[in-house]
Amino acid sequence: MSKTLIRGAKVLGGEPQDVLIDGETITQVGAGLSAEGAQVVEAGGKVLLPGLVDLHTHLREPGREDSETVLTGTRAAASGGYTNVFAMANTFPVADTAGVVEQVWRLGQESGYCDVQPIGAVTVGLEGQKLAELGAMHESAAGVTVFSDDGKCVHDAVIMRRALEYVKAFDGVVAQHAQEPRLTEGAQMNEGVVSAELGLGGWPAVAEESVIARDVLLADHVGSRVHICHLSTAGSVEIVRWAKSRGIRVTAEVTPHHLLLTDELVRSYNPVYKVNPPLRTERDVLALRQALADGTIDIVATDHAPHPHEDKDCEWAAAAMGMVGLETALSVVQETMVDTGLLDWAGVADRMSFTPARIGRAEGHGRPVSAGEPANLTLVDTAYRGPVDPAGFASRSRNTPYEGRELPGRVTHTWLRGKATLVDGKLT
Repeated sequence: MSKTLIRGAKVLGGEPQDVLIDGETITQVGAGLSAEGAQVVEAGGKVLLPGLVDLHTHLREPGREDSETVLTGTRAAASGGYTNVFAMANTFPVADTAGVVEQVWRLGQESGYCDVQPIGAVTVGLEGQKLAELGAMHESAAGVTVFSDDGKCVHDAVIMRRALEYVKAFDGVVAQHAQEPRLTEGAQMNEGVVSAELGLGGWPAVAEESVIARDVLLADHVGSRVHICHLSTAGSVEIVRWAKSRGIRVTAEVTPHHLLLTDELVRSYNPVYKVNPPLRTERDVLALRQALADGTIDIVATDHAPHPHEDKDCEWAAAAMGMVGLETALSVVQETMVDTGLLDWAGVADRMSFTPARIGRAEGHGRPVSAGEPANLTLVDTAYRGPVDPAGFASRSRNTPYEGRELPGRVTHTWLRGKATLVDGKLT
């Protein structure tokens, strides 16, 4: 079993310490550690975090391997500091049976770059008509605990209620893509001043907020857990804040791009900015940052949505919605939350590792950086600043909104159960 000594790392942004890894486990944390035969990593004041956990990743396999595969997606994850990702169900075929979720889970095991926990569909074929095999997916080898029709909303209140009741039996959670379909027919971007000026179909905030309001009330009624995917409006923040004040079991996520980018960018008509939910206003962005800081929004999730070149390099109306995000997420969070003073690195560890692991029941992940814990870790050079170059991405797709933009922070090392998956910024 190999040993690794990480020397002089700021654990969760604190004072420099040494961390000794022996095999798959952290065995010591302290000052002046030594270990015969250990491989030494000179951290030099870099920040050491628990391995990141993404509750919202699209790996596209099976069916859209031209966009991403489990292998390329997990390589991208390791490059971004992630040791565990939850793979969304909108694949081809849809992950609505035990067979498909087990296939995705086994592909994740074979990749070796990060753990993959499949998310099961709530309804058969994501069609919103009939519940999928929730129990069978939970009892499968994949052990599914999170269910979502992400990409589509579970718009039928009766179906949503039944799903919430069903998953309660095994402490599962339904992750809702909050989008009232009738209110967003033909929508191309956020409804507001910019959409009016550009003549593009507007996507009103109420289309998101009305579904969230309904679903927190349903969760309260049945005493179950509901998770809100990619929350994007100031109004949604207020609804979640109210629900939490009532003791309703709701959690929520925000994406990095909704923490940084606004609908003003759509004036360029560059489809790289086309995403679901759409980029919102500066007021929304500031509300989301504050809500993440005060805990109303529980976690950051990437909604990593890879697309091939031809699906994005076209006119706006025909372009696919989505952005890749695994390899830039931590940098965007540093820029929007840490460098602005809204969060410290311990707060980042909470929002990007501890809490998403708890919501998804990801065993062995989101654990403290202390002796006896699994060695799932990521080392970040927070002093680095440089332009984003998608040509160097591990992801199969390049649809990033940050190309050429200077962002802070760079993940230099990632360890999955003590095994280095990324060393000096290069995948092993």
